[in-house]
Amino acid sequence: MIMNKTKLGVNRNSVFILLAIAVLIPIVSGGNEYISSVSCFLLMYIIAVSGIDILFGYCGQISMGHAAFYAIGAYVSALLHNILNIPVIFTMFIASAFAAVVGAILAYPASKLLFHFLSLATMSFGEIVYQVAMNSPNRITGNAVGLFTEKLTLFGFRFGNFRTFYFFALACAIIFVTLKVFLVSGKTGRAFMAIRENTHAAAGMGINVRAYKVKAFTVSAFYTAFAGAMYMHIVGFVYPEMFIQKQSVLFITMLLFGGSGNFLGPIIGSASVMVVTESIRSLREFQMITYGVLLLIVIIALPGGLYGAVQDLISNMRHKYGKNSNNGGGSSSEESDVVQMKG
Repeated sequence: MIMNKTKLGVNRNSVFILLAIAVLIPIVSGGNEYISSVSCFLLMYIIAVSGIDILFGYCGQISMGHAAFYAIGAYVSALLHNILNIPVIFTMFIASAFAAVVGAILAYPASKLLFHFLSLATMSFGEIVYQVAMNSPNRITGNAVGLFTEKLTLFGFRFGNFRTFYFFALACAIIFVTLKVFLVSGKTGRAFMAIRENTHAAAGMGINVRAYKVKAFTVSAFYTAFAGAMYMHIVGFVYPEMFIQKQSVLFITMLLFGGSGNFLGPIIGSASVMVVTESIRSLREFQMITYGVLLLIVIIALPGGLYGAVQDLISNMRHKYGKNSNNGGGSSSEESDVVQMKG
């Protein structure tokens, strides 16, 4: 029997292909700064969207305000470094932990909310964070002017451009995606999925629904905040307009377009939407329209996202191939068993 999946249910071939592509990007691009910058942003989005996938794809809790955690990660990390002179690598994790605590505090009362009420609550939180960044006490965030900070330095090496930062971002993306796979493949992941399918049934089975919802929100906030901190310390500058509602919509669009509740969905969705966004960068006024069109495509034609559509296509082809083989009568029962095991 050929095993194509790891114990965690992740297809090995997919992992090897993704790693090969990630390693080849700097070589194929020839050190092109534009390609390197887009690749860095893509890896940040993969981390952020993977975090939202834990919350929405596995636990069934929708958030339309995760741009707030993205902003918290960026601003808190920069302020800790600028004011207290803490090394950047530590401020990134401290800022993410702070965002996780804020996420847990927000999630505790919000865990009782459902559907559009939860969406409205998270949107309101995002607006609060935006207003704080825009009108901070003593202009600590720079308000509308923005905030500058240092770029990442690790073990004496300064990641001063996108070409060098790419490898740090790639390592972070691999670590965060791997941790997500371990999380959702264990007891916690099974509890998340039970809550997603039926909250009352999950509670009836003895699952502490509120505790697991808070846990999902906390982990999701940490992921998104870390991506925001990464953005802050490679670009070196942020301003409040970067964290408006459109950024939250972008995260959700990436997740739904790729497919939620699986390993590859956030990666495929982030890459696909990134390509579309870069293609129409000169038409900034049409970006929100583009996100809306992509969401409509998902809702109407691709409810499982691109990943789900590909899986359905492969399943249909296997079913058709197996049916034709059975009608032909040319294969033995042993050969049929081998085909099924490989499938």
